[in-house]
Amino acid sequence: MPAPAAGMTARIEDYALLGDLQTAALVERGGSIDWLCFPRFDSGACFAALLGTPEHGRWLVAPLEGGKTSRRYLEDTMVLETTWENDEGGVRVIDFMPPRGTAPDVVRIVEGVRGRVRMRSELVIRFDYGRIVPWVRRIDGDTRTAIAGPDALCFRSHAHTFGENMRTVSEFDVEEGERVPFVLTWFPSHQEPPEQIDPEVALDETTSYWREWNAGSETPALIKRSLMVLKTLTYAPTGGIVAAPTTSLPEAIGGERNWDYRYCWLRDATLTLLALLQGDHAEEAQAWRHWLLRAVAGDPNDLQIMYGVGGERRLTEFELTWLPGYESSAPVRVGNAASEQLQVDVYGEVIDALYQARTQGLEYEPSSWALQRKLLNALETTWQEPDEGIWEVRGGRRHFVHSKVMAWVAFDRAVRSVEIHEVDGAADRWLAARDRIHAEVCERGFDAELNSFTQSYGSKELDASLLMIPLVGFLPATDPRVRGTIEAIERDLLWDGLVLRYRPQEERVDGLPGGEGVFLPCSFWLADCYELLGRHDDAHALFERLLGLANDVGLLAEEYDPVAKRQLGNFPQAFTHLALVNTAFNVLPHLPGLMHQRHAHAE
Repeated sequence: MPAPAAGMTARIEDYALLGDLQTAALVERGGSIDWLCFPRFDSGACFAALLGTPEHGRWLVAPLEGGKTSRRYLEDTMVLETTWENDEGGVRVIDFMPPRGTAPDVVRIVEGVRGRVRMRSELVIRFDYGRIVPWVRRIDGDTRTAIAGPDALCFRSHAHTFGENMRTVSEFDVEEGERVPFVLTWFPSHQEPPEQIDPEVALDETTSYWREWNAGSETPALIKRSLMVLKTLTYAPTGGIVAAPTTSLPEAIGGERNWDYRYCWLRDATLTLLALLQGDHAEEAQAWRHWLLRAVAGDPNDLQIMYGVGGERRLTEFELTWLPGYESSAPVRVGNAASEQLQVDVYGEVIDALYQARTQGLEYEPSSWALQRKLLNALETTWQEPDEGIWEVRGGRRHFVHSKVMAWVAFDRAVRSVEIHEVDGAADRWLAARDRIHAEVCERGFDAELNSFTQSYGSKELDASLLMIPLVGFLPATDPRVRGTIEAIERDLLWDGLVLRYRPQEERVDGLPGGEGVFLPCSFWLADCYELLGRHDDAHALFERLLGLANDVGLLAEEYDPVAKRQLGNFPQAFTHLALVNTAFNVLPHLPGLMHQRHAHAE
């Protein structure tokens, strides 16, 4: 496949992911790393061309004459290999980030495959999301440093480099069998540059790391890649998993639905735990649970829907006015004001995740149950309030049905914890709350005329989050009201066979103009519902369709445009890959999933 022509914006699906378990980079098929934040996922970017132009920072390594490209991850690794073929010959670039040692590195090794190919490395460093041009100096023959404020980068290569128009450039020939490495390392500007690493040793260690990590899992390749994405999006020091490594990739090209996803959402808690456990990665599941417990510790009335990778609570939202945005999709945002919203459903996600942890055999922690009891006490009042809901709407609070259902989940799992796991708790009071919520949702959240549950009490609008009703065990999929809801969603929320979250233009529920693409996690939920209904052929067909939307290296964004046939939203998206893993276990007969256990609660 040809690389994007000069001046053209790469599509979201043109990118591949690199990561060192503390931050991540996106490299497009033409050889340019267009997004990289150091030293953490949520730090300022030193390459921000993804949301602007090459002048906002990037690192290009590619043949001067371009060529046709192909790429792949080396088997069972996150080491990317991109190959070019042109009239001069063939060349490949091996890109990776070694799991973090004392400092974060990006390593790029140029290898001659055939003939003699003229290559160019063009390094454009712009700290603070493309705003600050650093001071660059050569400190010996092979090393340059770039410094501005608290950040510094060290660039090392045996290839000759020179300055040109505020960038560091190298042009060189590579012949068959020759390998030319480049290493870029971040360090605090008040310290000396870290010791130089051996790129070839780092490649061997990185390859071994990923293959050893995968060796403990017997899952098929289609699931392994998604699990590796989740691992790559994990902040190793704390166990937190970011929703995506990017900010402000648009849900509609040219629109303003552009959000910062470089944080950890409580809503992902149960799906994350189940995906990791079913994928034979109990250690990561344990680390995620520990992060979850630390993040939500404190006053239960202060529970947030998301936190920083270290558990930070203050995620102040602001706009980067100097960046034009991906394909002019502005504004570009850093931070997320939704962190201050009330979203009642997260109580259910937290309680259910910790219940599933006990059910699946993770070691019981008494302090965990004490914290859950405090959350349940707060929820006894909070569930009755309107909230901003699962989609974090900015058009005012409502009594969202999904939020009420997840409040029911919290009390249901609490009752079951007392009954099954023999922990102490106010089971009678929780049972009463559970039954009250169930009755209210069935009375106020169901519209007989539509024969469907609705987005919120008194609304006539549908919402794909209603697909969770059978998946969490609120009602069985065979209940006529649930069947009616699934049929209504098929009738009104499908776009080319895939699922919209809701109709954004209806009632302006989210307070934002414009539309968006289909929401891929919801489409996986529909496949799960088909399976529960016994519509196995439909479940498999939809699942295969969704797998086919992944890019050439198996990555998926949050949304998809069926008309333009392109991915939309932040990328790669943990929520989508979580849904893929769990749906695979649900619908593939040789991978018995846990969905049926959760669904059995309703029967």
